[in-house]
Amino acid sequence: REKDDKYKTWMPKFLMAKEDKDQRKSSDDVERNIFKVKKSNAEKSKKMEKEEKIFRETFMYDKEINVINTVTAERSVPSKRRVDLPVTAGEQLDVIDVTEGNAVICRNSGGRYGYVLVEHLNFR
Repeated sequence: REKDDKYKTWMPKFLMAKEDKDQRKSSDDVERNIFKVKKSNAEKSKKMEKEEKIFRETFMYDKEINVINTVTAERSVPSKRRVDLPVTAGEQLDVIDVTEGNAVICRNSGGRYGYVLVEHLNFR
């Protein structure tokens, strides 16, 4: 017992309710987590911004980007034109805008935008 006491560091104890201590700890943790940004997330957001800028220039799209629906690609389709989005079977896509005809503007998980034919998509 004496050995344990010898190596313990003495800390002052303040008169504070246990609930207050718990709330203080949790709020500190939340504040600290806000400022922690992983490099991969920062790089990913920069890439997404770059892809969005390219999309707006290529498609002359000046509207706000809103996700209308989330769809799944039924089959893999390579892109034939620069504005087409290559998709793989089972890939999740966000539908951004509906166009005239049988194509929709989609965004993949990598942040790339492009046209995808409706016949290749599964709307659930």
